Amino acid sequence: MRIPRRWHWFTLRSALIAIFSTISAVQAADPTKPPVDYNRDVRPILAKNCLACHGPDASHRERGLRLDDRESATKELKSGAIALVPGAPDESELILRLTEEDESLRMPPRKAGPRLARTDIETLRRWVKEGATYAEHWALVKPADRPLPTLKNRDWCRNGLDYWVLQRLEKEGLEPSAEADKFTLLRRASLDLRGLPPTIKELDAFAADTSTDAYEKVVAKFLDDPAFGERWARQWLDLARYADSAGYGSDPLRTIWKYRDWVIDAYNQNKPYDVFTIEQIAGDLLPNATVEQKIATAFHRNTMTNTEGGTDDEEFRVAAIKDRVDSTGQVWMGLTVGCAKCHTHKYDPITQEDYYRFFAIFDQTADTDKPDESPVLSVPTPEQTAKNREIDAKIEPLKAKLNAATPELTAAQESWERERAAKPVVPEKTEKKGKRGADKTEPSAEVVKALAIEVSKRSPQEREAIVAYYRTIAPLLKPIRDEIASLEKARPRIATVPVMMELVGEKRRVTHLLEKGNFLSPGKVVTPGVLGSLHPLPSGASTDRLGLARWLVSPENPLTARVAVNRYWAQLFGSGIVETEEDFGTQGESPSHPELLDWLACEYMRIGWDTKAFLRMVMTSATYRQTSKVTPERLAKDPRNRLYSRGPRFRLEAEMVRDQALALSGLLSHKMHGPSVFPPQPEGLWQAAFNGQRTWSTSPGEDKHRRGIYTFWRRTVPYPSMATFDAPSREICSVRRTRTNTPLQAFVTLNDPVYVEAAQALARRIVLEGGVTSEERAKFALKLALGRPPADDQVARLVALFASEREHYSKNAADAVALATEPLGPLPKGMDAAELAAWTTVANVLLNLDGVLTKG
Repeated sequence: MRIPRRWHWFTLRSALIAIFSTISAVQAADPTKPPVDYNRDVRPILAKNCLACHGPDASHRERGLRLDDRESATKELKSGAIALVPGAPDESELILRLTEEDESLRMPPRKAGPRLARTDIETLRRWVKEGATYAEHWALVKPADRPLPTLKNRDWCRNGLDYWVLQRLEKEGLEPSAEADKFTLLRRASLDLRGLPPTIKELDAFAADTSTDAYEKVVAKFLDDPAFGERWARQWLDLARYADSAGYGSDPLRTIWKYRDWVIDAYNQNKPYDVFTIEQIAGDLLPNATVEQKIATAFHRNTMTNTEGGTDDEEFRVAAIKDRVDSTGQVWMGLTVGCAKCHTHKYDPITQEDYYRFFAIFDQTADTDKPDESPVLSVPTPEQTAKNREIDAKIEPLKAKLNAATPELTAAQESWERERAAKPVVPEKTEKKGKRGADKTEPSAEVVKALAIEVSKRSPQEREAIVAYYRTIAPLLKPIRDEIASLEKARPRIATVPVMMELVGEKRRVTHLLEKGNFLSPGKVVTPGVLGSLHPLPSGASTDRLGLARWLVSPENPLTARVAVNRYWAQLFGSGIVETEEDFGTQGESPSHPELLDWLACEYMRIGWDTKAFLRMVMTSATYRQTSKVTPERLAKDPRNRLYSRGPRFRLEAEMVRDQALALSGLLSHKMHGPSVFPPQPEGLWQAAFNGQRTWSTSPGEDKHRRGIYTFWRRTVPYPSMATFDAPSREICSVRRTRTNTPLQAFVTLNDPVYVEAAQALARRIVLEGGVTSEERAKFALKLALGRPPADDQVARLVALFASEREHYSKNAADAVALATEPLGPLPKGMDAAELAAWTTVANVLLNLDGVLTKG
């Protein structure tokens, strides 16, 4: 019988129901179905539909009901109702309200969203019937090392991760796909590890290598290629919100590329992930910190700086600290910590006080939203250091001449003093300051005072002051001074990088909880600390950034290793085991393979956070080596490849699309490091309203064709062709790039000057390297672009396209010259314009093939 909507329960009746229903819960469960799993089945439903009003945030909790905690959810409310009566769904107010016909009483309220799906209600009903068992959120439980599962067909497995994938496939009634062919594997591995396609030489060498470990050898080779660091640094720079401008409205330019180079080198050096973490968060706090460790701390100096007139430096200093807290939470723990800056997190166990204790750790740095980005570190290159030493060596003897006493100089000074005594000059109260320091054309007050004293009565200090000043103006010494000035002017411009610097002593700040996140509304004082729902700081760790960094990479941290391996997996397979890489909390997706994720996390820590070894393990697995070809059965059972029943296949990221075009064309520069460069982009994009930095001057020489990671990144106007391919602005931390598919992307690769120039260069390469006949050249072009020997029908189509285009351009000479030379440059000697124009069209088609723009 239906229980009335509004009633009061007697305490005894409630107790009896709770006791007897719990006892009978297991017996009441449906034996034909597997038990409902709280984390997998129930928590997502509650998080999506209920916890915003009935979750951890006590200040915004409706009716005093909390559904994320069993003790709270099963106790009698003031109304007399009990939300959950374990074992008795028909006695549970939660179930009754979800099925309520009266719109004024049903849950969730109409304004909060639609009714729950029948399947979700049935899941909750079964869960209550089975006893309403709760469990701590999976991501907050330390990953446990576990034995590999028992399988029917273990021969397929190449390493441990394959066991977990195959276990799931067998459960779903699927078999793994066959291994991809050698050429597919080579291109896949090259793109994943270097971000570049394999060369013709590499394709031929791999095809000729018949050894059983041929693939393992090329993986090892690609891991050692300097291009590895450039490819993998890209995804980290998204996390670090790296940019060459400060952000906000005026978005002035900043110098921070030394940090970008540090990240590239860290990957190439295979810096262990725990060290990589500690140095970026607290490298300056390490004992005897090196220059490189200090540069690493620029990770958190990538926060935006507001230099506009009338802004409050403290407001934006606080905004930067909040960004550091939020980014640290997402990058290392996959938690949306930032949701707790105004109130306790509505879904995850993070209180507002937790947030500001975390905030307090970052609140002790010296940066204060200043236009000069202080504090900064000057970082000369070895060449610049050598140049300065060379200049110092030349200046030293000149300074000796400048300071040497000679009879001529003494006589000239005496004459000058007499002339000056006859016509005294009143000194200015303060020295004028020029760009290079004090203006020495007029003596200081100290010198004027000394000149007024009789020569015989001057002290040694007064005599030295007069001599020093006179030598800055003495006509006899002007040639020496000019030579020194010329040498000083020749000094190289030393790059700087903003770094973290800890405040000490009385300069340290007192941190307050900010009411509703407002920096003008400080609440109670809070002390530095980590999230209360997780493990404590390691024994002996300080409550500063160094202690926090060590807390993050502690074996007790349940999240850091999981988040890291999930991110690597996403780069290789297109999406993470936890698809919401940015959110491992209750609002995020559950892992598709929780046991695999934990096994990978434990393995990563076991091998000492060795990133290259981890990537080698994944890329030599049977799972990774599968062909990406799909069958109707696999498409039906695994449409998005979340079971990994086939190899990865997805579009290349923005930088890779551009780098590949340059590599195939032969234009790509492999020059590494240094200031960001300015490849061609449409005119007028930099017409910023509030500052004078409005000119994008295309870089000359090879800098025009360097890899995308070196492209100048302005936050308000990101490089347009990469933005079209989903690159973020980097104003904030970007954990995951979402792939889109729009006509604008085709417009870029077909018409953007960078891609037109690449097509022209590829055309010339086809003619020079591809053989003599059209068929030979078509085969060469297809093999180069696709990374495999072409099929006969592909060659035939390309030859037909070339023939029709050559016929057209033979009749249109001006168009042929334009297509073959603009913007690349004049025709090479002996080459025919119509032929090159035709091959340029072919090359343009090749660079836009699906097989070229995707990894398969």
